[in-house]
Amino acid sequence: MYITAREKAIIELILKTSGKQTAASIANYLNVSPRTVQRDLKAVEKVLNTFDLHLERNGEKGLLIEGKNERIFRLSQYLAGSSPINETPKEKKLQLLVALVQEEAYKIQALSSDIGVSVTTLTTYLDELTDWLDHFNVKIVKKRGVGIDIAGSESARRNALANYILLHFYDELFENLFLLEKGKFHQELVLHYFKPDYLLAIDRLVNTIFGGSRLRLADSDYIGFVVHICITMQRTEDFPLAKGEAAFSDELQDEYQLMMEIERDLEGMFPIQLVKEDIIYLAVILKGSKLQEADEISYDSIVLSKLVKSLIEDVSSQLHMDLTNDFSLYQGLLAHLEPAIYRIKQQIGFFNPLKEEIIQKYPILFMAVKNSMEKVLQEIGDFPDDELAYIVLHFGSALVMREEKLSIDALVVCPTGIGTSKMLASRIKKEIPGIDHIDIKSFKEVQRKNYLKDYDLIISTVKLPFLDVHYILVSPLLTEENIQMIKSFLRNNLETLTEHKRYAAIPEEKPRSKTGIVEVLQELKVVQESIEELLGNFRFSRISAVQDHEQIVQRMVYAAEKEGLLSNIEDVLASLRDRGKKGGLGIPGTGMALFHCRNRNVHKLVFQITHFEHPIFVRGMDGNDMPIKNLLLMLAPEELAVRQQEIVSLISTSLIESNEAILVFSSANEEMIRERLETIFLEYLHTNIIKE
Repeated sequence: MYITAREKAIIELILKTSGKQTAASIANYLNVSPRTVQRDLKAVEKVLNTFDLHLERNGEKGLLIEGKNERIFRLSQYLAGSSPINETPKEKKLQLLVALVQEEAYKIQALSSDIGVSVTTLTTYLDELTDWLDHFNVKIVKKRGVGIDIAGSESARRNALANYILLHFYDELFENLFLLEKGKFHQELVLHYFKPDYLLAIDRLVNTIFGGSRLRLADSDYIGFVVHICITMQRTEDFPLAKGEAAFSDELQDEYQLMMEIERDLEGMFPIQLVKEDIIYLAVILKGSKLQEADEISYDSIVLSKLVKSLIEDVSSQLHMDLTNDFSLYQGLLAHLEPAIYRIKQQIGFFNPLKEEIIQKYPILFMAVKNSMEKVLQEIGDFPDDELAYIVLHFGSALVMREEKLSIDALVVCPTGIGTSKMLASRIKKEIPGIDHIDIKSFKEVQRKNYLKDYDLIISTVKLPFLDVHYILVSPLLTEENIQMIKSFLRNNLETLTEHKRYAAIPEEKPRSKTGIVEVLQELKVVQESIEELLGNFRFSRISAVQDHEQIVQRMVYAAEKEGLLSNIEDVLASLRDRGKKGGLGIPGTGMALFHCRNRNVHKLVFQITHFEHPIFVRGMDGNDMPIKNLLLMLAPEELAVRQQEIVSLISTSLIESNEAILVFSSANEEMIRERLETIFLEYLHTNIIKE
């Protein structure tokens, strides 16, 4: 067991002034931030646990160490004889990683001396880093007569270093940035690597640019972006990216322009110039971390929209709760999944500081989402638990973040019902979130009584040939394979397990006030006007000869302008062209393309279709050129109410909701298409408004 000097000081202070110190007063005494003390208190609790003591947090009296006097005496003796360390093992491993990415090769003796650890400890750290770096395609190589080196592309090395820092030093980064801003950081480097002036300037610049933009970054993404820029600046001169290591694509256009703006400002502050590959590399990081405004993407990605709806339906089915009409959940998932899928395709490492907390708080929901993601998004690839945990939060929010009342009742059967069975039950609770209640019964008790139906899960350390129910046979020591078997059973039987259980009940709403009535009437008015606009402004036309899609779009926009549905044609066309540059608009496998935009010069909701006899080629949403014979145009004002967004989104997702829908919208039969639209809107009204 190791203990840092600050942890030792905290324990000694609490022992001397029992009940008189709070986290804030300790922070003031040690001249650190309260956030640092709160983090250290977690480590302090682990130290106390080894002495059978615990930390009591009393809001009025302060912090107390509770336990038997002899245990407290033993703790005091340990502190008196201990030699605290100034750096934790994770800090030593960070120093090791920084050293490896900075040097071509290192002799093991020289490396252990530089890091300040023994060769044995260094070897252990190297083994641990080897397993972790494998995820980023970076290898630690030991060459006889040469030393220790790492192999991997420069982009992989930068990504590995950034993610290691973010994973293990996320809180410290926040704290150090705060100290830098206040002028209270006086060390030569931040976290043994970052130049303080670089980090502070980048933080201020990124904060200013995103503060004036409609784009948003989640806290973890914001810090991650700052870290990636700083690493790039510090490495670009000595360790440049190889030619072609970062490739530009049209979908990076917005991010690339934003990075160019950041690069110009940084160039004016520091004598470092980022090359094109650096800017593309950082644009890719930004593309994978950008948190878009949810109300800006309601009909931007038709294929992804269908996947999101399927995901919500599948999770709803497993939990026996209908979330399919929750538009806020749909929008949130759509906004989150687009960059998440990009991260996975680009193999951008991603960390979630809330992962463990989310899994512990919502174990059943986590399993349900994991099942559905693997089923619905199987072609995209494996979603790591860090990604899944954020998606779980979206569903948790849709459930009003209600506590799960879905705890699983388990029965552990063993020969006698005593001894190792209690240890086994304790390990099951620890290793498998969601199993909160475990009964322990002996082999003979199970034979005598028929109460097995009262349990969701039966685990046994002995064979039960007389049982006619499913059970899981495990080792009394609960091996890793046993743990995976239990988790697999829970996931595969989740729908059955949740059939008669529910989340906490929704509190009864208070009667609506007069203001609420006005809001409801306004909402109804918005819905009515939106549907009337879309049906009233629906136009279908045919063209016999056509050269390209721009000609058709221009013709449709001019026609809409003549009807007074929009103004400033050139600006609307420019918005449509900009959207086309960001990605393909052809809907794969349908013969249709959806051209769309939101623009301040569009006055009414517009949905129109033009059919042409001979196909033309456009870029599809999958990136491949495809033939189309139907061009769909959807225009909307820049500002849309939530209900308007919902209705506009309803059309786009309905285009490919089934084979029948695809056939209708690509049929070139105006009457059938109009009937389909009317049916869609009528179903929406019955589901969301009328609710008969």
